[in-house]
Amino acid sequence: MTHSEDSEILEKFADPTMREQAFELLLNKYKVKIYWHVRRMVIDHDDADDLVQDAFVKVWKNLHNFRSDSKLYTWIYRIATNECLTFLNKKKQQNNIPLDEVVHELSESLTDSSYFNGNQAQLKLQQALLTLPEKQRLVFNMKYFDDLKYEEISQILGTSVGSLKASFHHAVKKIESYLTAND
Repeated sequence: MTHSEDSEILEKFADPTMREQAFELLLNKYKVKIYWHVRRMVIDHDDADDLVQDAFVKVWKNLHNFRSDSKLYTWIYRIATNECLTFLNKKKQQNNIPLDEVVHELSESLTDSSYFNGNQAQLKLQQALLTLPEKQRLVFNMKYFDDLKYEEISQILGTSVGSLKASFHHAVKKIESYLTAND
């Protein structure tokens, strides 16, 4: 589906008799991409599933307010990203768990999870990503895995392109250091 098909989805959604069909089209188009974006941030499948569901509930409730000043995908992505950040912040605040314990917990769930099929390089990369601050991890995931342009990431995160390039650069350096130290 292209951007023009997004406008078709929005047109259908504006018609109360077509709303559910339009939302079904939207889900079919974006759910998998959003799921993997969220999953890379929170690691656990069940958490990711819940967060994606929460994000799409918010999309359903607010789609009638969507203004086409950004792409539909960017808007949905921003909602899902905010759900991830809220979840991760809550996880940190539960019982005042220090960030390194959250990272350790997420890292443990990486190896216990069916997320990986035993690919050691992929596992090491994901463990390296968990050592990054959330913002750098988000930027790296969006750029590296989702192949988004800096301009799109800028719209999603509300951050300047220059700042995003710096975050990505720092993330790459930290990942390289982690991988070199843990070989």
